[in-house]
Amino acid sequence: MSHIRPVDPATAAPAVAQTLAAVKARIGMVPNLFATFAQAPAVLDAYLKFSDALASGRLTARQREIIALAVGQANACQYCLSAHTLMARGAGLDADAVDRARRGEADDALDNALAGFARQLASERGRASSADIDALRRAGVDDGLIIEVIAQVALNTLTNYTNHVAATDIDFPLVSL
Repeated sequence: MSHIRPVDPATAAPAVAQTLAAVKARIGMVPNLFATFAQAPAVLDAYLKFSDALASGRLTARQREIIALAVGQANACQYCLSAHTLMARGAGLDADAVDRARRGEADDALDNALAGFARQLASERGRASSADIDALRRAGVDDGLIIEVIAQVALNTLTNYTNHVAATDIDFPLVSL
């Protein structure tokens, strides 16, 4: 049972109802996380805008899903692991790639570096040594991609923490931790 109830789009304030309707039109449903964010409309709007902004960056959809899975596993967020396992399939990851991403790994060298860095950031609360940054650069990760990974980790951490506190009901095919 949720600690913070999702907002019912049918009874939401007009601006929130409009935002949730736009989410439903775009992805075919209103995930419980988004309806929970709607308890604070500024957070819902900020999340959607930040997510859209990152989608127009250099990280591919596949890389963003790899990062989401690595961070979700590091933060033990079953809601996000369930949601992003489904989304990762849509981004071209098979079951083995999903499992590897959850461990902070990938088969491609660049994706592997990004996944490991994301998992490290989540596990180490944003800390990375000079040696860690040097290893990223040797793997082909430039400063711009480092910043994009940090931003993606921040976005995923917001969803992970919200789900932990809210005890969001999982409305995706359930995966185990």
